[in-house]
Amino acid sequence: MLKISRLDILRELYSEISIPTAVFHEIEAGKSKNYYQDLSRLNWIHIIEIQHKQALKYFLDLDAGESEAIVLAGEMEAGLLLIDEKFGRFHAKHAGLRVTGTIGVLIKARKQNLVKALRPLLNELKRKGVWINDSLISEILKEVGE
Repeated sequence: MLKISRLDILRELYSEISIPTAVFHEIEAGKSKNYYQDLSRLNWIHIIEIQHKQALKYFLDLDAGESEAIVLAGEMEAGLLLIDEKFGRFHAKHAGLRVTGTIGVLIKARKQNLVKALRPLLNELKRKGVWINDSLISEILKEVGE
């Protein structure tokens, strides 16, 4: 959601979210990107240090942000984990976590009329390097009646 400058969608759908410090640091490392936003200044986003760092050793095929997100979701008994990376979703599901991704969030936002059209947002994601094939875009637009 950050890549398309639509954090407002997350706030509208979920009121507040928690992210692990590793995700925060990954975002901070991208300060030069035109879509950068300092998440520490948003009072509805909570940056949390994970407690069980030893659990990270089970996620060697994931980066620090994804690993910490899975661990934090487990520690918090989160109702939903937002994660896009395929292996991250695999690990999260096997840990018993409910997951969705950016596209799932956008579909939910469209169905709740928080966004008027998904096509421009999906196209923007593609332009910014998110892999979404055209047949998936067609399926998504059909699902939401666009």
